[in-house]
Amino acid sequence: MLTAGNITFRVGNKPLVADISVSFAPGGLHLIVGPNGAGKSTLIKVLARLLRPQTGKVEYEGVDVAQVGEAQLAKRRAVLSQAVEVAFPLTVRELVMMGRYPHFTGRPGPADEKIVDDVMSHFDVTEFSDRQYQTLSGGERQRVNFARVLTQLWPDGSSHDSRSCRYLFLDEPLTFLDIRHQIDFMKKIKAFSTAADVVTVGVVHDLNLAARFGDHIVLLNEARFVAHGTAAEVLTTERIQAVFGVEPTIVRSGDTGFHLIFN
Repeated sequence: MLTAGNITFRVGNKPLVADISVSFAPGGLHLIVGPNGAGKSTLIKVLARLLRPQTGKVEYEGVDVAQVGEAQLAKRRAVLSQAVEVAFPLTVRELVMMGRYPHFTGRPGPADEKIVDDVMSHFDVTEFSDRQYQTLSGGERQRVNFARVLTQLWPDGSSHDSRSCRYLFLDEPLTFLDIRHQIDFMKKIKAFSTAADVVTVGVVHDLNLAARFGDHIVLLNEARFVAHGTAAEVLTTERIQAVFGVEPTIVRSGDTGFHLIFN
């Protein structure tokens, strides 16, 4: 379980998130939505301990994450940022192996090599294995970075304490992806997030993708918490109009729950 209590993060006198309290249970996909400037990416960074809030605290299974050592945290928490820059030449396989760095010293072991193979296959990037990362397109790079991040949390069959959760944070992960790869990625993350020891929190802009794949939706606006719950509970016509300034038509669907059409 991840809990955030009374989180406020400011730059100067401007709050980017203000007095937010929310919790995220393992075994489901939690998606944060809201208009530009709502505080979504800032909240993700605070939850992942990339930023330290001025007030409030974030707890992983009841432990203040501010008190957890970097080496220990790196084995349990992985973050996919909006853009990943690599300033030196690496092959795709070398980049993906970076996700295993917290788990070995010196050279990767057979388990690490197998995890890299499995995850690269899972994300359909094996064919890029020997290519230089810089030669890939934006969408290809994003898929490779998905693989790198997942290798960090992928179970290796060792004595992982099932009482200790793994935490995956995704900050606008669909950037650069075409629609086929967006849907493919969301399906794979949804499947990964069903594990009983995984807490997954992501930021997405597409409300229809959030409605289709999110088990738990958190809506922010102007740095503040607005609502949370299922997509049907949060993404109402009135609330979307109030927060986003557009009026949707909601079309019910037996397969995906509902779909939003914007005029």
